[in-house]
Amino acid sequence: MTLSPVLDSSSITRESKNALPDSRGHFGPFGGMYVPETLMTPLFDLEQAYFEAKADPKFQEELDYLLKQFVGRPSPLYFADRLTEECGGARIYLKREDLLHTGAHKINNALGQALLAKRMGKKRIIAETGAGQHGIATAALCAKMGLECVIYMGAEDMRRQALNVYRMRLSGAEVRGVEAGQKTLKEAVNEAMRDWVTHVDSTHYIFGLALGSHLYPMIVRDFHRIFGEDTRSQILQAEGRLPDELVACVGGGSNAIGFFHEFLEESSVALTGVEAGGHGVNAVGDHAARFSGGKLGVLQGAKTWILQNEEGQIELTHSVSAGLDYAAVGPEHAYYHSLGRIQFGYATDEEALAAFQRLSRTEGIIPALESSHGIAYTLKRAAEMSPDTILICNLSGRGDKDVQEAARVTEGLDL
Repeated sequence: MTLSPVLDSSSITRESKNALPDSRGHFGPFGGMYVPETLMTPLFDLEQAYFEAKADPKFQEELDYLLKQFVGRPSPLYFADRLTEECGGARIYLKREDLLHTGAHKINNALGQALLAKRMGKKRIIAETGAGQHGIATAALCAKMGLECVIYMGAEDMRRQALNVYRMRLSGAEVRGVEAGQKTLKEAVNEAMRDWVTHVDSTHYIFGLALGSHLYPMIVRDFHRIFGEDTRSQILQAEGRLPDELVACVGGGSNAIGFFHEFLEESSVALTGVEAGGHGVNAVGDHAARFSGGKLGVLQGAKTWILQNEEGQIELTHSVSAGLDYAAVGPEHAYYHSLGRIQFGYATDEEALAAFQRLSRTEGIIPALESSHGIAYTLKRAAEMSPDTILICNLSGRGDKDVQEAARVTEGLDL
């Protein structure tokens, strides 16, 4: 795994990080609002509703109540003692977002946006999903709040995430398969945006990725910041000091930016994002590692790092994990990569599947294949570190949904 260097981040302060994005949605040269005119009005309406909600104690009270009573926060910070012993280096902790209701970090953002939709009087919800975790989180909240729910999902992702498809339908959602292109996450986003353009008056799009047009990267980040804040207080209680490094997988980037944001100004804490290396990063279409072959461009509403060819056409991507199989990365990640504050590497399918099995057999915890990319890096990195160091990996989702696909890929089993 090749990592970008970590530069001096002493210029990043709590005030400067909280000032981003700017009023036009930019993180330095990244981000922005590159959308059809039809979507400008609902985006401005969302902006007004969001800032009004942030200032409304009743909104925050309802959000806090549901985070505790429905979602199950706070999630534990778990010391992986057997994994630590096996690796023989750093003390390894796992932030257990996989233990939240519906099985992943995605529900933090979905809940916040569902409450915003209710506040705006929107009765119909649409969402995209890759691995299905954002889809089931959205479907569950729509069931609770009595909202109509339509989930767009690539047909290939529906095949490899069949369990989550059924869970969404069981919660009352309509799941619409997308047959275009690679039949994965990018195409699901395209179809959801087409739906939104034609139903802007009645529909709110609960976007699950920390990318797209302003102000989604900010909203998604803000609703996910809670588990980075939890981690800070939990590790101080457990160890009396901050960790030496935080690790998270990076697809669109929602779990990673939520996890990292609380620590951006702490220059002593290394921040490492792990992308999908697929079959290897040397061939087009074999991976989804944007920082290992991407270029600056615009996709689905934002300027960021994208896997594209010289003519600007989006390249094919691949990952064993549906949630990381995407051609672009969140603009805030692109910004902090440009500063050298967040370093990025990748794990291959083979490494992620090995980590999936190792964590299951060592700690009795089955991780999502997305999270397994972060675990793969953690296993290597911990062994390089001294026993007096602390490494925390965000376990962003549980692996129930991936057992069937992992068995098919690794053992040829059709469960």
